[in-house]
Amino acid sequence: MDFEELSEILTKNGQNQLAAHLATLDQEMSAKLAVQLRSIDFTRLSKLIDAHVLNPSDADVPEMISPAPYFPLKPLDSGQESLYQDAERRGRELLDAGEVCALTVAGGQGSRLGFDGPKGTYPVTPLKKKTLFQYFAESIARAAEKFGSPIPWYIMTSEVNDADTRSFFERNAFFGLNSEDVFFFTQGTMPAIGMDGKLLLSARGSLALAPDGHGGTLLALRKSGALDDMRRRGIEHISYFQVDNPLVSVVNTLFIGLHALENSEMSSRALIKAGPNEKLGNFCLIDGRLSIIEYSDMPAELAEKRDPDGRLTFRAGSPAIHILSRSFVERLTEDGDLRLPWHRAEKKVPYVTPSGEKIVPVEPNAVKLETFIFDAIPKADRTMVLEAERGKEFAPVKNKSGVDSAESCGRMLVERDAEMLESVGAVVPRAENGSVDCIVELSPRTFFDSEDVETYFLKNGRAPNVRPKEECYYE
Repeated sequence: MDFEELSEILTKNGQNQLAAHLATLDQEMSAKLAVQLRSIDFTRLSKLIDAHVLNPSDADVPEMISPAPYFPLKPLDSGQESLYQDAERRGRELLDAGEVCALTVAGGQGSRLGFDGPKGTYPVTPLKKKTLFQYFAESIARAAEKFGSPIPWYIMTSEVNDADTRSFFERNAFFGLNSEDVFFFTQGTMPAIGMDGKLLLSARGSLALAPDGHGGTLLALRKSGALDDMRRRGIEHISYFQVDNPLVSVVNTLFIGLHALENSEMSSRALIKAGPNEKLGNFCLIDGRLSIIEYSDMPAELAEKRDPDGRLTFRAGSPAIHILSRSFVERLTEDGDLRLPWHRAEKKVPYVTPSGEKIVPVEPNAVKLETFIFDAIPKADRTMVLEAERGKEFAPVKNKSGVDSAESCGRMLVERDAEMLESVGAVVPRAENGSVDCIVELSPRTFFDSEDVETYFLKNGRAPNVRPKEECYYE
């Protein structure tokens, strides 16, 4: 479309300020802004602005909600024990057949950690200071070696960190992975919207754009060609996790196997919530379909409800660990769109005026619209939830210190590795309160799981005895 047609569309959809602004720009800036504007479906965006910015409504929580069933961490009876054994075998078979890939959502920067760069390049391990990306790469490499087939790794970046992420991998020779088995693709964006419904500028020749949420991962897989690449490789199951959780099993045989045996299209891990107000989405059944209700939207009387044995009724919380069938993602995105609900978030968004004056707000001044991947769960024909052990699957790195921080993650990595050593007879010193009184770090390139730990130390004679305060790295 030419500039005149573009201006008509902007004016028709309540963005006449942008039409007027385009006319004031030089050729280079107007061309750049016009490219961004032409990529937007303004008919659709205008409806979203009306519903989520100009006339927002409170979250509509259904009246009839029940807690979702889940497979427990340990089997409860002989039948379930047999099922778990079959699932373990099936998971290994699928990995051996090359039908599983890893998918990491890594579009964020490390600003909350006081770190300048992609979050995946942040160092997290206690001794070797391996970055999140290196830790995952080594784990994927060992799993591929262990199960006998490559495990392709799909990494979703953002426009902000894509170039830096690719450069980081290239400088580090992909941490020993075959570069052809690492597929980068970029998350989609949405314009930031002022409280008056007008789109904001980040520069005179550019809109203020924000990532479209982790739900956008699914559409980005299609638009980038990643789904086509998966189909070409024979990938059927996608192991999804976020970049800030180094404790996660990049591929978990039991989880993969149950997903397959249950014919699930989208499966999830669950943590037993530490309390009613823990900031985890709640697994629920709504009209008989598995769904997640955000902790902020969960009615207090339901969040605090308890069973006769004292446990929370709604105790299964989501740590954002999933397996999706490739065919399910293809179905959700087959028309080039992803019909997930949009969520409103009020943010402080710096912007420039048409004259170029930069404004840094001290209060929320804009709405960012996001989609969440968990909203795909009710769209699946079959679903499954498996409990995860918190200390072995979930150590998010979101803050520099305190809860869910680099510090707490480091402690949990040490605790997990110490327990793996103790399981093969190692003596690991502990303080009076039970905490590990040394620093141990196991390389994921050698130790994918406890089976690897057992094999390694049996082969080398015996498990080590670690002294108090000692720092020990094993590879």
